Formats: sequence, structure tokens, C-alpha cells
Amino acid sequence: MPGKCRLVRQGPRRPISIGGVMVGEQGKPVVIAGPCSVEDREMIRETADYIAREIVDGLGFKRIILRGGCWKPRTSPYSFQGHGWRAVEWLREAGDRAGLPVITEVMDPRHVAGLAGMVDAVWVGARNMQNTPLLLELASGFPGPVLLKRHFGALIEEWLCAAEYLLANGKEDVALIERGTRGINEYARFTLDVTVIPIVKQEARLPLVVDVSHPAGKRSLVPALARAALAAGADGIMVEVHPEPGRALSDKDQQLGLEEFRRLLESLMEMKLL
Repeated sequence: MPGKCRLVRQGPRRPISIGGVMVGEQGKPVVIAGPCSVEDREMIRETADYIAREIVDGLGFKRIILRGGCWKPRTSPYSFQGHGWRAVEWLREAGDRAGLPVITEVMDPRHVAGLAGMVDAVWVGARNMQNTPLLLELASGFPGPVLLKRHFGALIEEWLCAAEYLLANGKEDVALIERGTRGINEYARFTLDVTVIPIVKQEARLPLVVDVSHPAGKRSLVPALARAALAAGADGIMVEVHPEPGRALSDKDQQLGLEEFRRLLESLMEMKLL
């Protein structure tokens, strides 16, 4: 089966640009950070302003992208599902105000056209990795980059072939996101297999970002997973950050507070991992 999906392997490695931030440049990893959910205008604005003030200006780290979930895929139908288009507006407004590019998750093919003028990039969540209608709509209807998360039960080749749907239908600006798989480690939310990073870097020409929040499930584990991912060669990390994690409407246990996030980036920069 390896080699069946060829476009993901053919050609030179190619960085992608998300609002001017290059993802996939050798030795220049990026950080994608922000809340799990865009809960209201004030919290996403506070997060964006903090990143601009303390990270971009304070630490001098400029390779950063603001993330936020606007529609939330949840296990329970009774859990918070996101604010939809209102949240997209709040995210865009906060990013523009802080001078940061923005990215959100897309779940529905019917949303693709509307998102085209509102965000700099989108990611496809783990549950939708093999949602062919969504991938095809993104290939033809979304002008910006698409980042594809690995499903928590998918083989590497299945993940690469999902990315092939985008490439084979004209979407060149594609990157991958590893977010951990189901395993036998009951102490963490998922299992982050760092061997995936060098394997994918050998097998695919696409940039690879690692979501370090979802496999952790606990904020205390996030710094170690971030160090491991970057040391193994990831082109960036995705981190969930919230002004008040304890009050978050989703994934509150794994989100870092703003000061915790600053300390994490400061330590990664001191270790020359960023």
C-alpha cells in the first residue's frame, strides 16, 4: 500500500504561507495558538492582544497564528457546540486588531465558501479526515491553505491518502497535523507517537504541525510534548490557550493560561527549539 498515493510524495518539500507566516521552512517552526472555542468577543480579543503584546513584541517571536474553534465537533450533543458565524467574525476581528493571521476548523462543506473571505487558513479535524465531500469542496472552493488532522484511529498511509484528495484536485497549500491516536495510556488523553514525525517527514513533502494539547489532555503535560515534538523535527506546534482555562466551555483541562503559554514559549526559545 505505501506509495499508492504519489502526489503527497512527489516533488520538493514546499512551505505554505498562512497570512504571511511561513509553515514548513527548515529551522523555523511556527506556533498556532488560541482557545479551543471562540466563546465570546472579549475572550478572543484578550487572547490575541496578549499574544501580540507579550509574544510578538515582548519575546520577539513572530511566527505565530491565532487559532479558535467556531463550530465544535463534540462527543455529546448536549455539549457546547460553538457560536458559528458570529465566532468567525470575532476571530477575524481579533486577529486584525492584533496583527495576527487566523485559522479555524471547518466541518461542513456548506461553510467553505463563506470562510474563504474570513480566515487565512482552515484545518480539517480528526473526525473529518476522510470526509471526501468536505475535502473536495475545500480543494475547489477555499483559496487558502488547508491543514489536515490525523484521525485518532488512522494509519499513516490513510492520512496521507486523505491529503492526496486535496492535492489531486488542485489544492497545493496543504499541511498535516498530528494529534495523537488511541492507545493504552490511560493517564493521557491520547498517545503522541513522536516516531510519526520523522516518518512523515521522510514519506511526505508536506509541512507537519503537532497538536500538543489533545494528546496531553492535561495542561501539565503540554510543555513536555511540545519539547518532544519540536526536538523530533515538527514544523510547528498547535497549542490551546485561554485567558481563564478553568472557565472554558470546552477542553478546560488541557488549555494553558496566558502566562503559562508565555513561559512555555520562552523556555522553548531558550532551548533553541523555536
